[in-house]
Amino acid sequence: MRFLVASFVILLFSLSGCSSSKQFQDPIPLHTTFTLQSKQVGELRTINVWMPVEQLKTQDSFPVLYMPDGGIKEDFPHIANTLSKLINSGKIPPMILVGIENTKRRKDLTGPTVVETDKEIAAEVGGSFPFRAFIQEELMPEINKRYPTTHKKGIIGESLAGLFVIETFLLHPEMFDYYIAFDPSLWWNNRYLEASAKTRLVEFPTTEKRLWFAGSGTEEIVESTRNLAKILEEEHLPQIGWYYSEELREKHSTIFRATKEKALIWMFGTR
Repeated sequence: MRFLVASFVILLFSLSGCSSSKQFQDPIPLHTTFTLQSKQVGELRTINVWMPVEQLKTQDSFPVLYMPDGGIKEDFPHIANTLSKLINSGKIPPMILVGIENTKRRKDLTGPTVVETDKEIAAEVGGSFPFRAFIQEELMPEINKRYPTTHKKGIIGESLAGLFVIETFLLHPEMFDYYIAFDPSLWWNNRYLEASAKTRLVEFPTTEKRLWFAGSGTEEIVESTRNLAKILEEEHLPQIGWYYSEELREKHSTIFRATKEKALIWMFGTR
């Protein structure tokens, strides 16, 4: 029975990523698109970039928010529109959004696993390391070359993309200054990120980092997000500013849209 439940949960979450974007007709914001041939992942990748046009006249450069699931038919439009709304209302400062369109989502956003049922979600999994290298070594320099950027950067993601966000925070925290994860799929590989979090935090850099993450009422998710919050509280590292938002009324399929504004305001709002 335990095996059947685990298999069902993995199937449910692997199929749910980006599904919320298909249920809404989000206006497509004015943006630019380019392609980048990646040696790290061995394929041509499509990149969508949104900029706060009204603020371009008054500010020379902007921080950058990177987003997996960043296709036009994925989560890019509703996050760009939300950023525009919050920026224009003065709730957060201007920033650039960089959306990375998916090709093999379940490969790019998952780390290696020894769990056989994990491997059943797609023909290929466990490619987060080269995907992360693509972002850091190929995409970031290209964005800095093409757009007016500052050195500050963040990453935002939900479900498997949330898993990628938390994995990056724990394994390669130097990559970003800001981390936002909605309902991260921390069950991956027998919850290895949760199990290794204390060890990873011992080696955490002294530079300031910020983390906001949320867990829905989905039992298999919220147990791990609660545990991660407990570990962060126990370790109490002064360089990590973090907030855990438990959203028990939300489902895995609703939490992204329901909590995105509070996440962005907490992370970037004027203090």
